Amino acid sequence: MNGLRVASLLLATMTTGLVAGVYAIYANAFMPGLAKTDDKTFVGAFQAVDRAIVNPLFLGLGFVGALLFTLLAGLLSLKEKALPWIAVAFVLYLITMILTIAVNVPLNDALRAAGDPNTIDVAAARAAFDESKWRMFNLIRTILATFSFGLLGWALYLTGTSAA
Repeated sequence: MNGLRVASLLLATMTTGLVAGVYAIYANAFMPGLAKTDDKTFVGAFQAVDRAIVNPLFLGLGFVGALLFTLLAGLLSLKEKALPWIAVAFVLYLITMILTIAVNVPLNDALRAAGDPNTIDVAAARAAFDESKWRMFNLIRTILATFSFGLLGWALYLTGTSAA
């Protein structure tokens, strides 16, 4: 059982770190880069990336996987000193998922539903998207997911020191 506990914690840490990295790339490179583009480029590029990121690997293994692996690690660590750190990491990551589903995804979906950038009023579509709101909530997701990753790393450290 110890091997499964450690493996689930390691997978939770890795997948949470990967998702935190995705959010951070959006915050530090993708959205600032798109902010400097014209409306047609912004809408077209955002739609293309949004279509690409909605895939089984990212959604299943990364986005949902991070939560499930963290839950499993917590359930397998009920009597371990790492449990409080895993539990807080789980809650922080759960908040990122709620924000994603409640704020970012609806904005993404609305921009995608606006239509082909070659045939729509791209200025209106971009204005309706509300970049500042999307970026603010993405920054919150980035911070929470990064703290969750750090807490899982600490839990992994504690797990290693208790085994020694």
